[in-house]
Amino acid sequence: MTTESLLAQVPVQDIVTWRHHLHAHPELSFHEYQTTDYIISILETFPNLELQRPTETGVVAILKGGKTGKTIALRADIDALPIQEETDVDFISQNDGVMHACGHDTHTSMLLGAIKMLAPMQAEIAGTIKFLFQPAEEVPPGGAVQFVKAGVMDDVDQVFGLHIFPMIPTGAIGYKYGALTASSDTLDLTIHGVGAHAMSPETSVDVITIGAEIISNCNNIIARRISPLAAGLISWGQFSAGHTNNVIPDTATIKASIRTRNPEIRTQMRDMIEQTVKGICEAYGATYDFDFIYGYSSVVNSTVEMDALRQSATKIVGKSGIFEVPDMMGGEDFSAYTDVKPGCFFALGGGEAKDGYGHINHSPEFKVDDNSLPVGTAVFVQLVKDLMIA
Repeated sequence: MTTESLLAQVPVQDIVTWRHHLHAHPELSFHEYQTTDYIISILETFPNLELQRPTETGVVAILKGGKTGKTIALRADIDALPIQEETDVDFISQNDGVMHACGHDTHTSMLLGAIKMLAPMQAEIAGTIKFLFQPAEEVPPGGAVQFVKAGVMDDVDQVFGLHIFPMIPTGAIGYKYGALTASSDTLDLTIHGVGAHAMSPETSVDVITIGAEIISNCNNIIARRISPLAAGLISWGQFSAGHTNNVIPDTATIKASIRTRNPEIRTQMRDMIEQTVKGICEAYGATYDFDFIYGYSSVVNSTVEMDALRQSATKIVGKSGIFEVPDMMGGEDFSAYTDVKPGCFFALGGGEAKDGYGHINHSPEFKVDDNSLPVGTAVFVQLVKDLMIA
């Protein structure tokens, strides 16, 4: 199979059919039972594979080559989001309130396509390929951590994955050396004060005032205690307190997302936020419950693996089809793999806004161009050829 004919060899109709089925039948994180069964039903039609179930809803397909060599892993995530779909596609979600709004249906289908192409090439492959169909990317601690704990990565030398994004030309390949995503941590804060009638605020310990001051001062952590050259953010997702106009409540809850691409700043931000909460609550006579949950760390792309990906992708889309991904603050549990083994996570363009693909991932109107799918599959196959077939 020559490089020039590789795209032409991709089983496009199969990939699109698989994708449309998965999109119409999405399942939430840790509940991907029918999705897993569907994936296995397809894998069982391919030759030369060993199938494993490292977790309840996770599948690993292993292709042992006919020659000795290293072990690489190729990953797809399989879960959907709790979103009501609002698109006009004819394969719209049939599960109320659940949608493949992040493109995991495309990731799964592209990897299945790569396996269909690679499995018959077993004799030529030097080494072993692990195809990871991972559940629960969307909900920390995430399915990738489960796979790592189950030993899936123990014998892996390199790991590769992709993510599809709309508002990027169809089939374009995005690369980034070093930190690609941000760590993604959460804060659940409960403030306990003293309630009172609105006519006598002096008898209260006003949790709304305290919460507002905490938010304002924590925002100053970003403005004045973290270098403007470093990436750090605190985004407030919820501030809830009280039920009526004339009663000062005794409890307030605040939820936030805390992100950075710098592991040292990650620890510092947690400590600075708690110092701020503690100082303000003590000043007003309130108490608090501080629940800081460490989520995904940053996906860090290794130089050797990213170089390999760029070289392989160039053979498929040409130099003009490759671009450098800008800094981003999104989270991704592929980091669990790059925390333990060298890896590469890259972007795939899913279509431009002018062509109807103008809603970013996690939108109820999220759509991607099916014409991008053969490119993702071809890049995976070309990567294997370059790394494992002489």
